Amino acid sequence: MNKRFFLLFIFCSLLTLSMAEKIIDGVVWVVGDQAILLSEVEEERLRAQYQGMQVEGNPFCVIPEQIAVRKLFLHQAEMDSVEANPGQVEMQVNAQFDYYLRQIGSRDKVEEYFKKSSANIKDELRQNLSERMIVETVQQSLIKDIKVTPSEIRSYYNELPSDSIPVVPATVEVQILTLEPPIPVSEIEATKNTLRGFAKRVNTGDADFSMLARLYSADTESAKHGGELGFMPRGSLVKEFADAAFDLTTPGQVSRVVKTEFGYHIIQLIEKRDDRVNVRHILLHPHVTSEIQQTTLLSLDSIATSIRTNKISFTEACSLYSSDKDTRLNGGMMTNQKAQSAFANSSYFEFQDLPSEIAKVAYDMKVGEVSKAFSMYDDKLGREVFVLIRLQDKRSKHKANLKEDYNMLKDACESKKKNDTLQDWIKSKIKDTYIYITPEWQNCDYRYDGWIKKD
Repeated sequence: MNKRFFLLFIFCSLLTLSMAEKIIDGVVWVVGDQAILLSEVEEERLRAQYQGMQVEGNPFCVIPEQIAVRKLFLHQAEMDSVEANPGQVEMQVNAQFDYYLRQIGSRDKVEEYFKKSSANIKDELRQNLSERMIVETVQQSLIKDIKVTPSEIRSYYNELPSDSIPVVPATVEVQILTLEPPIPVSEIEATKNTLRGFAKRVNTGDADFSMLARLYSADTESAKHGGELGFMPRGSLVKEFADAAFDLTTPGQVSRVVKTEFGYHIIQLIEKRDDRVNVRHILLHPHVTSEIQQTTLLSLDSIATSIRTNKISFTEACSLYSSDKDTRLNGGMMTNQKAQSAFANSSYFEFQDLPSEIAKVAYDMKVGEVSKAFSMYDDKLGREVFVLIRLQDKRSKHKANLKEDYNMLKDACESKKKNDTLQDWIKSKIKDTYIYITPEWQNCDYRYDGWIKKD
C-alpha cells in the first residue's frame, strides 16, 4: 500500500467516524421541504450491506445524495399527483420480507438483525417500495416518448472511440425439438402409491413431512428447506398446484396426489395469510426405464432423418412432435431468458448462456445442420428429456457494426439518450430547488454539482 493511498484511506475512515459521531441523529440534508435524517442514511446503508450491494465511495456521501435525488423525483410526483399501486406495493413487501425469512432463518432472527419489530420492518419496506415505484413512474413519464432515428444511431456509432466500440461475443441461434419419454401407467401408479404412502405416514405420525421431503423430493432446492416454498400468491404457482394448496384449510393437513407439468406432488399446509399460502411439498417423477429411453431416442432419430431428407422441415416437426409448449409454436426457436445477458429476450445466445448439454453439441455444428438425438436435464421440469437441435445462425466474435448489430446499437443509443435526459432533468431540478446540507456533510465529492449553494 503506497503512502498516498494509506493517507486517503485514513482520511475517509476518520470522515465516516466523524459524521457518525457528531450527529447521533438529526437532519443532515434538506431538499425542498423534505428532510433527510442520519437514521435514514444508516438504514439505507444497512439494507445495501445486507443485499450485497456495493456502495462505491464513502456511504455517508453516496447514500444521502441518492436519497436527495429520489426526493427530487418524489417532489415532481407530488405535483403530478402520481401514486403507487397499493396492491403491487403490498405484494412486493411480502415477497421481500419472505426473502429475509428464508435467508436469515426466522422472524425472531430477522427482527434481531434489523433491531426492530416485523411490523416496523414491513412499514419501512412499504414506504421504500412505494417511493421506488413512484420514482420509476416519474422517470418513465420523462423518457417514454424518447426514440432514436437511424441518423442518430449512425452518429452515435461513428462518434464512439475505436477502443470503446463494444466487442460482440460469439453467438448462436438454436432451434430445439423436445420429446418427453412416454411413461407407462404402471410407473405412474407406482409413483402415486409412493406419495400416498408418504402422506399416510405423516398423517399417522410415523414420519415428519419435512424429513421425507429432504430425503426423497425431486425438487432439490425446496428439499433443502424440508420442502417449504415460503409464502406465495396463487398467481405464482401453476394452476393445479395452487388449487390443491389453497384448498387445504388446517395447518399440517396433507393434500391428495397432485399432477402438474413438473411431476407428481403431495402438499402440506403450513400457514395461510389472506391471498398467500406457505406450504411444503414432495415432488416425485415416474421412473423412466432404459427401454423407454432407447425408444424415445429412436423416435427422434427417425424424425431427424425425415428433416435431413427434406420430407419435413424442422419448424413443421416441432409443431407436430415437440412436447415443449414454450418453443413448439415458434418453430422450436429458443429464447434467451438470462436476465444478465446482453442478448436477454432475444433468440441469440452466448455459448455460456445455453444449457451445457446443448452448448457442447452446438459448438461444432454448422448453420442449418441438425444434430443427433441426445438427452439433457431440463431445469424447468426437473427431469431428463430428449432433444434434437438445429443451428439456425452462428456469429463469430467481432467488433459491433451497423450491419450485423444494428438493433443492439439502437438499444444502446436509445438508452444513452434516455439517461442523458434524466441527468439533465436532475441537474435542472437541483438549480431550482432549495437545498441545505449541514456543514459536517459538505466535504464530499458529490456526483452532481450545485448541491452546495454558493453565497
